[in-house]
Amino acid sequence: MVDDELWALIEPLLPPWPERSPGPRPVPDRLCLQGILYVLHNDIAWQLLPLELGFGSGQTCWRRLERWQKAGVFDALHRILLAELNAAGELDWSRACVDGSHIRAKKGGADTGPSPVDRRKTGSKHHLICDGRGTPLKVITTAANVNDVTQTLALVDGIPPVAGRPGRPRRRPEALLGDKGYDSNPNREELRKRRILPVISRKGTPNIHGMGKLRYVVEQTFALLHQFKRLAVRWERRTELHDAFLSLACGLICWRRLKKHRP
Repeated sequence: MVDDELWALIEPLLPPWPERSPGPRPVPDRLCLQGILYVLHNDIAWQLLPLELGFGSGQTCWRRLERWQKAGVFDALHRILLAELNAAGELDWSRACVDGSHIRAKKGGADTGPSPVDRRKTGSKHHLICDGRGTPLKVITTAANVNDVTQTLALVDGIPPVAGRPGRPRRRPEALLGDKGYDSNPNREELRKRRILPVISRKGTPNIHGMGKLRYVVEQTFALLHQFKRLAVRWERRTELHDAFLSLACGLICWRRLKKHRP
């Protein structure tokens, strides 16, 4: 599940183990990563992770996920792969798109709330910003009843500095596309201060002509994210662990695109 090229990028990011740690020797990191990926793809309970697969116990893999999240491993991997795509000319900075998507939160926890689209059942919401080709740049998790417009600037400012090209790392698209859920004059002004052109439909007026064709990429990106079954339904009570899965999935999407476009 983890090919050698991808592992070569991930391994240097992992926090080292103490040379003399008490107890038995830890399960190798690469095997634990495969266990984490198995849960991400298949959405099984940690305690049901099959031992015969050789990835270690579900508890071991869960602890490794927590350890790596605290060390910033998954965010760092995402940044590295964005830089690789940028160097290959595969990021479209001419525009970025924002949107939100509801998911059910089975166990509740932080950043959950009554879903306005699911009979007020407990849920969360993924807020996504992607480039013009649908590459995920940043995802934020909030309660399901948080309005999209409140996360506009957080998404824009949350884009990591992306290297890979001569000059300073890039963090800003030229334009930001959003539907009427992002209609806000104060946000438009803030975007202009950041030298970003707001292309956002206004409530009570017809949609901007051609907006749908340009924004379809963000819907495709959500489809890619939620193909990882662990992200389609939230089981983690702790937001940071759910976000660890999100960052890992974003990195995997970038990795697939990078491999596709490599000669």
